[in-house]
Amino acid sequence: MNQPKSNVLMDEGAMQRALTRIAHEIIERNNGMDGVVLIGIRRRGVDLARILVEKLETIEGNRPPMGELDITLYRDDLSTLNDSPVLNGSDISFSVNGKTVVLVDDVIYTGRTVRAAIDAVMDLGRPARIQLAVLIDRGHRELPIRPDFVGKNIPTARNERIAVKLPAYDGETNVTLYSAQ
Repeated sequence: MNQPKSNVLMDEGAMQRALTRIAHEIIERNNGMDGVVLIGIRRRGVDLARILVEKLETIEGNRPPMGELDITLYRDDLSTLNDSPVLNGSDISFSVNGKTVVLVDDVIYTGRTVRAAIDAVMDLGRPARIQLAVLIDRGHRELPIRPDFVGKNIPTARNERIAVKLPAYDGETNVTLYSAQ
């Protein structure tokens, strides 16, 4: 059996620089942080949202509200995944009404995860706008969705896989590309 080939595309330093740039872009695009909230898409989007919140607090001097979103029941492929999906639950302790919601995820690929997240946010209320921040955009969109803030564009083949590795899940911090040999 062939092992997939791997290549580290971003180390921890590159990831931190990209997230710092995204934080500055969020502030600039929204003319500050008034009315801006961040919502991380479970799993790795939540950890990236936490990092962004810390960076935004350092830059702006106040901590924007942050929530965690579980999109499991909003997925359009739910019936093909599992008969008993595992729900981790969302944790959003603030109103999204009239707010600028910045959804945060690790990788955007087809756009289906983001579509599910938008549906979930709209069920919570009526935000003024929804923006999307992702660490990696790998292309291959199936839906007309594009991120507002991107750490790095990494064009990939469909048989390749991008892994954003974070300490809580992987014991390391990097972005790795896996390709079949």
